[in-house]
Amino acid sequence: MQLRFVTAIVVFLGSYLPLALILFSQNVKYSSFGKPFCWPLKAASCALPLQNAGYSIGFFIATLACFGLTVLALALVRTTQDVTVREAEYVPTDLMNYTLPYVVSFMGINYQETEKFVGFCVFLAWMFWITHKSGQIFLNPILIALGWRLYNITYNFAGSADLHKGRALVKGHLEPGPYQQWPVQDIQIIKPQESQ
Repeated sequence: MQLRFVTAIVVFLGSYLPLALILFSQNVKYSSFGKPFCWPLKAASCALPLQNAGYSIGFFIATLACFGLTVLALALVRTTQDVTVREAEYVPTDLMNYTLPYVVSFMGINYQETEKFVGFCVFLAWMFWITHKSGQIFLNPILIALGWRLYNITYNFAGSADLHKGRALVKGHLEPGPYQQWPVQDIQIIKPQESQ
């Protein structure tokens, strides 16, 4: 079963917070910093030091909010099912899907060229679709930077000898042993028993 579409969009967009920050910084009018600050903004004497402020601020806030929701959701997951992990194999992350948009951002993508920006958005939508359909939505650099890792695991529930296979998202390294988990569709969120 795939991660729910809206949830997958939130996780995907949150993973592009650094890209939004790069694009935001590329749209700052650094020459405006020498001019005096005035408030309230008056069209005749003041202007925001951003080119296309709506796009750059909007994309940055959207990715920041999605990043915050992802981190909050992972922190709030309460693992209640006792499991014993028998085997754990780390799933290496193919960062190429996430690296390409960063490379493209340095090749002249900005908010002033509408055609290029729309093309870039179509490219991101295509990347999302591939990532979502392949079940790799949790393999993103933001979660890796925060210490989360994806594993293929073999496990059994407490009181049962039946082995199950699945994928687990874990903060830190996963060694065989007792844990507590909570399934989020096709991914198990696993935390140590001691933290409960």
